[in-house]
Order: sequence, then structure tokens, then C-alpha cells
Amino acid sequence: MTTFRFSRWDGSQQFSPQSADKLFDELSQYLTEYGDEVLESLQDWEETNPEILDMLMKQGYVEKDETGQYRVTPRGLRRVENKALEELFDIRHKDHFGKHEQEQRGAGQTMLDETKAYEYGDPVSNLNLHETLRNAIQRQRGGPPIQISEDDLVIQETEYQTSCATVVLLDMSGSMRRFGKYGAAKKVALAMQSLVRGKYQGDFLQTIGFYSFASPLSERELLYSAPKEVSIFDSRVRLRISLDQPPAFVPQHFTNIHAGLQMARRVLKRQSAQNRQIVLITDGEPTAHVEGRDVMLIYPPCEQTALVTLAEARRCAAEGIHVSSFALIEDYFYLELVNFVQRLAQVTGGISAYCNAGDLGNLVIDSFVGGRRSRRAL
Repeated sequence: MTTFRFSRWDGSQQFSPQSADKLFDELSQYLTEYGDEVLESLQDWEETNPEILDMLMKQGYVEKDETGQYRVTPRGLRRVENKALEELFDIRHKDHFGKHEQEQRGAGQTMLDETKAYEYGDPVSNLNLHETLRNAIQRQRGGPPIQISEDDLVIQETEYQTSCATVVLLDMSGSMRRFGKYGAAKKVALAMQSLVRGKYQGDFLQTIGFYSFASPLSERELLYSAPKEVSIFDSRVRLRISLDQPPAFVPQHFTNIHAGLQMARRVLKRQSAQNRQIVLITDGEPTAHVEGRDVMLIYPPCEQTALVTLAEARRCAAEGIHVSSFALIEDYFYLELVNFVQRLAQVTGGISAYCNAGDLGNLVIDSFVGGRRSRRAL
């Protein structure tokens, strides 16, 4: 029980209002847990807490879009991702984080023969001095001293190659709302965004949310996302949904790991990285799969859906994609879910683990960094 003590203000005590950083960190905690519905409440703050909104906007964390709706700025998004990474690794023990040195050198920028005129934002380290000096001499038509202007600058063209391509498959089914599971899983995905941007800049990373269907999530969409609401409560469900002519109402809260794996495989197929991997985070067995141009929604989970999903996982492995599966068993020990992720590991040659939401971060990050460590030299 918290005890408060009050005393008379005598004017000598220093008053320190809560900083905009602190306010935004608290707001982002709610955003991580509940999604964009938190931003909708900011409209009410215009009357009740205008000074708080003013602080957040002046600090550059929140802004209004063209429709008058509040949104998190790129600066705010970076802060959320960085804070998520700090929480996972505990910044006070960053010596344990390290740089994971390895013998192979990662892929980065490959210099090409072509050059181009300098544009604002181009890396000066790629400056072609020979072409730049020649342009300056031709322009001024004289000897030394040579005066170089911005129009003389020439940049060596580069081709960027990724070291590792990763897709995070994030379960957005209705059961992820329980016990803070989705907030913990989302925080891991946000932390991975920060890790890739700050340390593994040559990597490719895409988050895909799966529910009754599957869809890619941008960084802002990931921050705003939330699990799908449970919309039907029948004890048995057998629905066939046409993708070409869907009905007006489609339950969104099912678990379509099959669709997620399909989309992840297509995304990774377009990447030239030597190492490609899928990180699957789920809290339930698959209850949906794709048949041709139809989506099958089936509850309780059935072996048919499991086999279709496992077959897609096997296709991912056949294309050289490493699959890591993490089962969240926060609210109960779900034996069938554990069995399913173990079957995934068997057919893919990947790894499987089950854990509580609080332990998820270290397991996923270790798997991600470990996968990069084993990459082949280009």
C-alpha cells in the first residue's frame, strides 16, 4: 500500500514538471499494449490536458496529420523502438550485448563502375575525386587554385547488399489480448527494428501480422497494431471465405499461420541475402489455412489445418529459409501448441521454444543474432 505525506508549500521547494520525454514514454507503453485506440483519446486531451499535448508536439513526438488526427512522428517512433531495445538488454549491462564479432565480413555496399552527380544526402565517403576534379578544371578553364563547387561533385554508384533477411511473423489473433502477450511480442518486434537500424544496417527486416488473413506491417502500423477482436463465440466453427468475393462480415480473430508463412516466403524470395529467416511468434495452434482462393476458418483446431501449415513450412525450408518458432504459454500450459511448434521444427530443421511473454525478448533476439552469426561469406 502506498503512503502519501502532505505538507504546506512554503515557496522554497523546487517544482519539476514531468518532462515531455517521460510523458511520451508513458504514452508509448499504452500504445504498445492497446494500439491506435490510444491515439484517438488524444482528441479529448485538447480540452482536458492541452498543456500535455503542447509539450509532446513541441518536443516533436506527436503531430497532427492532414485529416486532423494525431499520430506519432518518426522521431517518436524511433524513441519507442530504442526504448524497447534498451528494456530488453538493460542498458546498464550493455557489455553483455557486445558486437558479436565474427570471422566473416558482412555484405554492405558494392562499388559499381557507374558514377552520378552528387545529390543532397549522398555519402561523401563515396566521392569520386578524379571525376570531381576534372569537372572543376573544365568549368573554370584555368590552372590552380582549383575551386570546387557543389555542381562539380560526382559520387560513385553503389549497390546495397543485405547480410541477412528476416521476417517476423506476429500473431494478431484474439487470444493474444490476454495477459499482455501481444504487447510483449510487439515490443520484441519494435526492438528488432531498432537493433537492425543501429547495428545491422545492411539487413532486411519485415514484420507480418497474421490473423484470419496476413498482412505486412510498416513500422508505424506495427506500433499502432492490436490483436483482432473476437467476434464469434461458437464452440465449433467451419467457414469457407472466398478471397475474391468475401462476405460483408468475416471473423478476423483466427490464427492463420499458413497465410503468414506463405507471405513471408514470397517476401524473402525477393531478397538476395545469403541468410534468410522467419521468426514466428504465436500463442495458439493454427485455426485457419488457405485452399486455393478460399480461406478456411476451423475451430477447434484440426489436423487438416496443421498439415497444410506444416507443408508450407517445409516449402520455406526447401528454399533455404531458417524457421524459428516461439510459443507463448502465458496463461496455461498448452500441450498441443507445444507439440505443434515442435512439429514445425522437425519439418524445417529449425528451432522451437515455448516460454512466457516476459522471457520472449531474449529468446528471439538470441535466435536472430545467432542466425546472423552462422551466415556464409559472400
